[in-house]
Amino acid sequence: MISSILFSVLFRILITAFLRSIRIRGRNSKRVLVIGRGRNFHSIVSEIGEHNEWGYRLDACLEYSDLSALTGLVKKQVDADHDFDECWICLPLKDSSVIEELLFTLRFYTMDIRYMPGLRDIELLNHRITPIAGFYSLDLSCSPLNEWTSAVKRIEDVLVSMIAIILLFPIMVPVALIVKLTSNGPIFFKQKRLGVNGKNINVYKFRTMHVHSEDQGVVTQAVKVDRRLTPVGSFLRKTSLDELPQFFNVLEGSMSVVGPRPHAIPHNEHYKELVDSYMKRHKVKPGITGLAQINGYRGETDTLEKMQKRVEMDLKYINSWSVLLDLKIIFLTVFRGFTGPNAY
Repeated sequence: MISSILFSVLFRILITAFLRSIRIRGRNSKRVLVIGRGRNFHSIVSEIGEHNEWGYRLDACLEYSDLSALTGLVKKQVDADHDFDECWICLPLKDSSVIEELLFTLRFYTMDIRYMPGLRDIELLNHRITPIAGFYSLDLSCSPLNEWTSAVKRIEDVLVSMIAIILLFPIMVPVALIVKLTSNGPIFFKQKRLGVNGKNINVYKFRTMHVHSEDQGVVTQAVKVDRRLTPVGSFLRKTSLDELPQFFNVLEGSMSVVGPRPHAIPHNEHYKELVDSYMKRHKVKPGITGLAQINGYRGETDTLEKMQKRVEMDLKYINSWSVLLDLKIIFLTVFRGFTGPNAY
């Protein structure tokens, strides 16, 4: 079994290298007619046109300026050369009438026709084509979870959280007693956070700070040397033991084991104006751990760049979600997600 896996990987590497080599020489490539205008058109011509190893050869590039002239130019080009494998239409979304005319002009030809609307500059989230009531929707920002995958992730959450609670219960009971005996106040700390689709949820933790009050709408992040910490608070935070009650959040359905970490509501209000696509991280349930945490983006976000990196990791997770990715993150969390220089 091991040798088969290694051979398969090696075979794919060799095939990829071989194809890249022959495509650079102009073989095993698809001949493409490119039609368009604007920045997206010029980017495609310059970037793809210089890289034959991708398997596409841009043999004709027609820049659009006038509709009547364009359709005639396209017909003349295709009639003169019947060997195009594909046609790429690289026009802005506002030129939908032009696209319709081009499709009509190309109706007698068998080449594959692709529309490239220039969405690379837009922050896309789990983009795909969805049929809705007989119409086609180009989804720009959607949750990766449909009814089926949501059920799969919920089963995963219930199983993992139940196993975790059973295994960690001998640890949680002593921690609860220590929290109670070393400082005045409740065992658990409850705070409002934003859950999936921006709905408020209560997130549970073991209390690590002395009971104190803050101004309305203000939440002060924990810092490395924080006088508000209880005698055991620093240890609980460094080892992430204070996060263990969140498995009960997972069991009740307000959180997932893996997902973007929930931030305090005032922090959401602050950063949503500063970080592009910040609120898109709430397309899925928040998690106890996530892609950002295993890559070191956890703890205090004292600079805007740190929050941007965390959000970037969260959106990457949402775009590439799978059960295998969740299991990988859980596995890596055990070894490098609970502790670290930013855990305080």
